[in-house]
Amino acid sequence: MAEAILAQIEQQTALARAGRPARIFAKLNALVDLRVIQALYRASQAGVSIELLVRGICCLRPGVPGVSDNIRVLSVLGRFLEHERVFVFGPEGREQFFLASADWMPRNLDRRVEVMFPIESDKLREQVRQEVIEPLHADQGCAYEMDASGEYARRPTPPDRPLRSAQTEAMERVNRRASSATP
Repeated sequence: MAEAILAQIEQQTALARAGRPARIFAKLNALVDLRVIQALYRASQAGVSIELLVRGICCLRPGVPGVSDNIRVLSVLGRFLEHERVFVFGPEGREQFFLASADWMPRNLDRRVEVMFPIESDKLREQVRQEVIEPLHADQGCAYEMDASGEYARRPTPPDRPLRSAQTEAMERVNRRASSATP
């Protein structure tokens, strides 16, 4: 799996170096693997837009001038420990979506049997975008952003918008589906 992830990161790096749009989004619980971190730094330096939602430990530092200017790290801490790993490589409209079992840690990438597979259905990709990625982008209730020193600060809530929580929205969506499925 490490080779596949690194190949995807390198592909985005090559696109950016060629002056083409390039993007990486990853939702996972831990980012520790040095090879992946170094590849993400190279991608950032090449101009790849990188957004990482890392719930737990993250050894990468975003926003370091000349190193990780194009990387944002968020952590969404709520009521539930979420286990989905979602990786998106490529600019919007041409991106490749993957679901996986592994965090980006040496123990997961090198010493365990893990799985990563593409989402090939347009309908399922759109569902992942609407139900996982977009709510996380909009979360102001439980989202914290990491700075270049590794410190987290709660994402400010704009005064003109209602407070949003990705986990609350997910629970409401599941409850609506359950109630509409009940005869």
